[in-house]
Amino acid sequence: AMILDEAHERTLHTDVLFGLLKDIARFRPDIKLLVSSATLDAAKFSEYFDDAPVFNIPGRRYPVDILYTKAPEADYLEAAVVTVLQIHITQGPGDILVFFTGQDEIESAQETLQHRTRGFGTKIAELIVLPIYANLPSDMQAKIFEPTPPGARKVVLATNIAETSITIDNIIYVIDPGFNKMNSYNPRTSMESLIVTPVAKSSANQRAGRAGRVAPGKCFRLYTKWAYLNELEDNIIPEIQRTNLGSVVLMLKSLGINDLIHFDFMDPPPAETLIRALEQLYALGALNDRGELTKLGRRMAEFPMDPQASKTLLSAEPYGVVAEVLSICAMLQIGASIFYRPKERAMHADNARNNFNRPGGDHFTLLNVWNQWAETQYSTQWCFENFIQVRSMRKARDIREQVEALCERVELEVTSDPQATDGVAKAVTAGYFYHTAQLQKTLDYRTVKHPQTVHVHPSSTLHGSQPRWVVYHELVFTTKEFMRQIIEIKPDWLVEIAPHFYQRKDIEDDAGKKMPKTAGKAAAAGGRGKASVT
Repeated sequence: AMILDEAHERTLHTDVLFGLLKDIARFRPDIKLLVSSATLDAAKFSEYFDDAPVFNIPGRRYPVDILYTKAPEADYLEAAVVTVLQIHITQGPGDILVFFTGQDEIESAQETLQHRTRGFGTKIAELIVLPIYANLPSDMQAKIFEPTPPGARKVVLATNIAETSITIDNIIYVIDPGFNKMNSYNPRTSMESLIVTPVAKSSANQRAGRAGRVAPGKCFRLYTKWAYLNELEDNIIPEIQRTNLGSVVLMLKSLGINDLIHFDFMDPPPAETLIRALEQLYALGALNDRGELTKLGRRMAEFPMDPQASKTLLSAEPYGVVAEVLSICAMLQIGASIFYRPKERAMHADNARNNFNRPGGDHFTLLNVWNQWAETQYSTQWCFENFIQVRSMRKARDIREQVEALCERVELEVTSDPQATDGVAKAVTAGYFYHTAQLQKTLDYRTVKHPQTVHVHPSSTLHGSQPRWVVYHELVFTTKEFMRQIIEIKPDWLVEIAPHFYQRKDIEDDAGKKMPKTAGKAAAAGGRGKASVT
């Protein structure tokens, strides 16, 4: 028997797993498949799995009173803070859980609450304000599980991590502003956006359920009952419909599933996203012109990384820099959660971060962080002193060890040359040539294929130095279109490494064009920019 738990979360991998297991279960009557979840659309799942029987097992839940606002709230952050204080002053004992969309909101609410409770002095009981979000160091995250001292009340300010992933004891009151951050992917621009959106009914119910774990509780929804009934979607949009499918397509192809259009997804992804993923894999050399896996594609599919990272790693072999690229790929996989920047020590954190900076781009800075940590025998104290998340670094180490072990399987020798910075940059270009941008007269950047204006992320080591040509790891939209994790390249490399994708005319100098004096100083190394290329 096999159990698929938390099925309602509909992550990318669970959706692919549903399709594969449904296929297997049809041919293997001896396999019993159990799909379980607290807030599942049971009828839809039953129909998908060939009208499978549905079992309802009542949980030991206490009743939860759900209270709505009479009118919509203009500022849900302020409304949440006021509600916390009202509960603290007027309601009986029990801890409070408040849902916010991200770190900024949580820090802002924490500051406001601490400031206002100080104003009350000893007139009210102690209110302990504790944040929880992914970027918070582990020791600070652990504080939310500590028992509340007698006579005090704990308020936990959380992202949707507290919806299902963790259970906090003694929560009696839940405040739900009704929003979360949703990742969505635009295949036309290859850009991911993190957008604040209203929660789905399933998420709202999951949040309310957190109040009834230990005793009867109350859930304060900071929106109207009408909005709940008429404006919220029933379920969240499955991740497979709003993400880049490159790694999924490569994995399914390596399993021998060639007809992706007719693969039995519970909710099929948009055709455009599938086609863009196939195009990208063809450009990387993982698929041939008939859409079949190439020898290179088979090697790429062995690595549990996105296809560009796998191609980067395999391309490091001729330059003798496999060990360096291994470290960079592992660091890129953990995303933006390497450096920790507490508000009260922001200046110290920024100085520590700047000390890691290396010329050439963010990839070399990440490599420097990894190398220095490895030299200290993976010290926790070193991470603490340098404002680096030890949990993220340990995850990077696990990824690196896993991928290094897989190198043997694809006969990739782990070579090293700490001086070959060009080799590292060329390997990154070989995997991410799709993501090339060029400096403009306006000092913004423009992507070379599918032209659009993009900007260097303020956290980048290249912010302010304006090299002429860069390759970026990903494009994200927050306040505007930002390139994250950028490396400086020479334009000639594009024609050398990806001649099927770039012609000489794409990178040639525009002789009459003058750049501003400060621009392009980092890239005296090669090629003079061109305004826009199609």
